[in-house]
Amino acid sequence: MSRTTARPRTALIVAVFSVGALALSGCSAISDLFPKEAARDAETQQISEAGKADVFTLAVGDCFNDQDAEQIDSVQAIPCSDAHDYEAYFAFDVSDDATFPGDDVITQVAEDRCMTEFATFYGKNYADAAPMDFNYLSPTEGGWEDGDHEILCLIMGADKTTGSLAGAGV
Repeated sequence: MSRTTARPRTALIVAVFSVGALALSGCSAISDLFPKEAARDAETQQISEAGKADVFTLAVGDCFNDQDAEQIDSVQAIPCSDAHDYEAYFAFDVSDDATFPGDDVITQVAEDRCMTEFATFYGKNYADAAPMDFNYLSPTEGGWEDGDHEILCLIMGADKTTGSLAGAGV
């Protein structure tokens, strides 16, 4: 074997190992592109393993972390036993009307109903529940036209909470 053939072969071997190492180190980046779906307990249907959840599959009792966007289509759902930003505590349909009522109507209906149901869930009136607060997920006009009329009320604290907040204000 001559030196001229050894160098290219060594360079080829180094290149193959380098590409292999890059591919393996990129596995987590690739898996980030295709996040794992949240798992639900077969019996209770509660989130049992953290993962991505479509907002249309969220249910009362589900917990998830904050999403830094005005419109979202999925969230990072997690078991409520883990520290989380939000817990869904009430869901209701705004109306069956085919025509979108407008953002102002959706906002007013959501705030009124979520505030009323807050006390039922938490065990204390909203006005007396600081630092607890509520928010909600509501349909967009496009979602409304596709049949999404549901508002999902969410309870949250000033910081992450652990465990369900059902009855925690009593």
